[in-house]
Amino acid sequence: MTASTPATAPATPAVKRDRTHYLYIAVIVAVALGIAVGLIWPDFGVELKPLGTGFVNLIKMMISPIIFCTIVLGIGSVRKAAKVGAVGGIALGYFLVMSLVALSIGLVVGNILHPGDGLHLTEALKASGHQQVSSEALPPVEFALSIIPTTFVSAFTDGTVLQTLLVALLTGFALQAMGSVGQPILRGVEHIQRLVFRILAMVMWAAPVGAFGAIAAVVGSAGLDALKSLAVLMVGFYITCLLFVFIVLGTMLRVIAGLNVFTLFKYLAREFLLILSTSSSESALPRLIAKMEHLGVSKSVVGITVPTGYSFNLDGTMIYMTMASLYIADALGTPMSIGEQIPLLLFLLVASKGAAGVSGAGLATLAGGLQSHKPALVDGVGLIVGIDRFMSEARAVTNFAGNAIATILIGTWTKEIDRERVDQVLAGQIPFDETTLLDDGHDDGHDTRAELPEQGGEKELAKA
Repeated sequence: MTASTPATAPATPAVKRDRTHYLYIAVIVAVALGIAVGLIWPDFGVELKPLGTGFVNLIKMMISPIIFCTIVLGIGSVRKAAKVGAVGGIALGYFLVMSLVALSIGLVVGNILHPGDGLHLTEALKASGHQQVSSEALPPVEFALSIIPTTFVSAFTDGTVLQTLLVALLTGFALQAMGSVGQPILRGVEHIQRLVFRILAMVMWAAPVGAFGAIAAVVGSAGLDALKSLAVLMVGFYITCLLFVFIVLGTMLRVIAGLNVFTLFKYLAREFLLILSTSSSESALPRLIAKMEHLGVSKSVVGITVPTGYSFNLDGTMIYMTMASLYIADALGTPMSIGEQIPLLLFLLVASKGAAGVSGAGLATLAGGLQSHKPALVDGVGLIVGIDRFMSEARAVTNFAGNAIATILIGTWTKEIDRERVDQVLAGQIPFDETTLLDDGHDDGHDTRAELPEQGGEKELAKA
């Protein structure tokens, strides 16, 4: 009799996956319609921008509570604090190395292509470049202090990922030290996590509307002329990102974790589609957390690696800043020598951390970094304003891919990954529940998947 339960359990999620399948088909159709509207009626397309902004804001609204719950549950359930510290140390070391690799690749490609040769800069473009200097991009010391929230609650209301991360770490370690006394609180956080993921699943049904508005506004504001004039930079940047993801990261994934990068990306296909339609990797952050836990990586590794990676593991942004800096220098007729390029790029590597969480962080970070280190180049930022949104898609996809692979690699290094489960998930034998967006509790041996209303009472009795 007991054998019949596992046989029938996957039936309900399978039906719900079919429903979300239509949702993502609708996203593809919405993107196509948005492109058409932006090309045919550009002014109207620009006016649709609030639709995309509103959807991304709905997703961002959920990021802080999801990060808090994930990290608290991950750390609170780990018995030794040293284990969490080891994961964090390995993650930060890996992020630094990969950021330097991404900068190096962008440096090589930028020096080969010289895409900015022969361009002319107008006064209007100079003014446009200076407008991109963001007051939100902080110098390193102020950035470090800004991680500390004003109050415990303000970490959730300010929308800063790193502030939420700090509060969640402190809460997780405190619950860990409390032992059995803290278990009721952990159970409460677990219920909150279920609620938050259920809300997120509801919000996702607005994705087609958000995708339509975002793409229509991008195409309507930039148009084809901007694409033609900057095609070399765009194509070079896209190719560089592809080489980095599939050759560098793909090779590491195969050698270290024994996984195929194409199989992993097939598993994350819906997240990539969501990023392409919104030009924001943050829109897929909550789903990445859920899918990495479902894949078989432990809660502690996912909870630390993914949120931290979204601030410190920005491979696509590194490549973008490298190539854009060289492009601007060439366009202004002041090409930089290697001796000038390396200090500037290392400075931008640090500056990018100060702009973590800033809206349009790629362009704002580039302008702010150039303003601080090489002010003469800020004039040229206006040259790429027109196509920055198109390049932001490649930045976001590359950042997302880098963080997904980083989570698996760090899980492998720390032996916090269930390889048998990974193979089963990637083979489609354990489908992801698109309704609850929660894993099935492979870490602690009990089912933490959010129950359907009619199942909740039976599961709670079973646990008791």
